[in-house]
Amino acid sequence: MLLALLLVLVGCTRADRGERTPMADQGPAVEVRLGYFPNITHASALLGVERGLFTAELGETGFVPVTFNDGGAAVNALLGGSLDMAFLGPGPAINAYAKSEGEAIRLVSGATSRGAQLVVKPGIDRPQQLIGRTIASPALGNTQDIALKKWLAASQLTDVVNVTNVESARALDGFAKGQLDGAWLPEPWSSRLVLEAGAHVLVDEQSLWPGGEFPSTVVVVRTPFLEAHPETVRAVLRGLVRAEQSATRDPARAKQDLNTHLRKATGRALPEATTERAFANIRLTTDPNAAAFDQLARDAHATGVLKAPIDLAGFVEPGPLTAVLSELGLPTTAQGNQ
Repeated sequence: MLLALLLVLVGCTRADRGERTPMADQGPAVEVRLGYFPNITHASALLGVERGLFTAELGETGFVPVTFNDGGAAVNALLGGSLDMAFLGPGPAINAYAKSEGEAIRLVSGATSRGAQLVVKPGIDRPQQLIGRTIASPALGNTQDIALKKWLAASQLTDVVNVTNVESARALDGFAKGQLDGAWLPEPWSSRLVLEAGAHVLVDEQSLWPGGEFPSTVVVVRTPFLEAHPETVRAVLRGLVRAEQSATRDPARAKQDLNTHLRKATGRALPEATTERAFANIRLTTDPNAAAFDQLARDAHATGVLKAPIDLAGFVEPGPLTAVLSELGLPTTAQGNQ
């Protein structure tokens, strides 16, 4: 069961770890501030906002959606208390947990699996052809930055490839202008470089993980907010599940609504071919793939994002998601969380 898998990361009790006394349940929150990115890998968030699914589940609790362009900014907002919950890549989520010494946030759900690729210029067909080239990732220490640096190290290219951090939209422009030789990007940006700028895929990150599955987006919450307002957290997760269910039932409409929301959030909709390719490269799932997080934490340390190894005991809090899935009559096995 999903609960059993997540308990690998729940580990020791709060008392064992000497944490502060948890806050008392204060009932539904007055409002919840939810962060997300205008990316296809955050599709459940986009659909939940666009279709009013979070608002419907929250009832009288106010809903405040907040968009971000990189995980670092969202982490700062969470740690600073100006955000309550967020859709994040696993890299920034682990970093936030480490920065706060395991206190500030909890992972309460998965959202998306897969959806990241290293795309490069035509003529670059082998890793060794990247020597002396410039490859971008969206932000220092973000999920794709860690994946890129891990892959370069495994390919013995760490010191001979220039890695630069460029926000995804600027990476598209820089690649088109010849300033970048490639980029490790999430969807829809990898698809945009392929279809709009002539890039091709050198590495699909699916090929680097067992079964082709790796968490690309998860849902985290500030620990004090989770303790004080568990009912509100469950309401947001119900909205997430509703979004995923509706996308599974009618993917064509889901892609239309995603594009509608992207137009509102960014001022531009995606071409149909880009939406199709990007959506095909992801899998919506509330399963956070907890078994992958120890490896992700080791990767973050090995690439220098984390200065010291991190113990993830207590990082995942499975209770809210398990309660929601049970309430909705859905299986709590990883395969059932669709």
